[in-house]
Amino acid sequence: MTPTIRLALFDLDGTLVDSPRAIVRTFTAAFASMQVEARHPAAIRATIGLPLEQAFSTLLDVPVDDEQVGLGVQRYGALFKEIILPMATELLFPGVAGGLAALRARDVTLTIATSKFHASADALLTAAGIRDHFAVIVGADQVSSPKPHPETVLIILQELGVPTDEAVMVGDTSHDLLMATAAGVRSIAVTYGVHSRDELTSAQPTWIADTFADVVSCITMNVGSPQERTMRYDRFRRG
Repeated sequence: MTPTIRLALFDLDGTLVDSPRAIVRTFTAAFASMQVEARHPAAIRATIGLPLEQAFSTLLDVPVDDEQVGLGVQRYGALFKEIILPMATELLFPGVAGGLAALRARDVTLTIATSKFHASADALLTAAGIRDHFAVIVGADQVSSPKPHPETVLIILQELGVPTDEAVMVGDTSHDLLMATAAGVRSIAVTYGVHSRDELTSAQPTWIADTFADVVSCITMNVGSPQERTMRYDRFRRG
């Protein structure tokens, strides 16, 4: 029997919160404040899931340590508070608030593994009204090697004392899924976020879910004793 799931690690943008559109708007406003030519929305979306420094470095086509990158991160942080936080509750994907509560009721420990800085992730979760569901948040500024490196996952596993075979990573990008594989944990790819189904499938997730309700069902089918679990994987297409 497959080991039970005791710990769920969630990406934030594109997985719990429908923030990509707001992120594009915030990047565009940051570039305007820097008097830099706006980047195409598709180019900005392609960087979602990466740490801010890497995103600005890519979009500006300059090294990560360039002063323009630092300025961009600073401007983005200020605009994030003005643009994204006030609309946080309406950005939650359908079923997220209730689904998280249902998982906690089944004694699944919930955590966040994000490319956002810790303070920004904490602020967004708080503004969205779901912060109290999460035992641990690990952001890009708390690791030396961000996604898809496994460090973020390994830090959470070590802090909570959970073995790899009792954890699952949930995310909407190949960065999340490759990180999970590198850390030795199972993964659930959600198709409603940034990356396409083909991109997600290429990263070989354990399961693919089309809604957050599917995520909850997939996890709860692997919670509890062998007698309590119902292994009906035909509802989910393996990657």
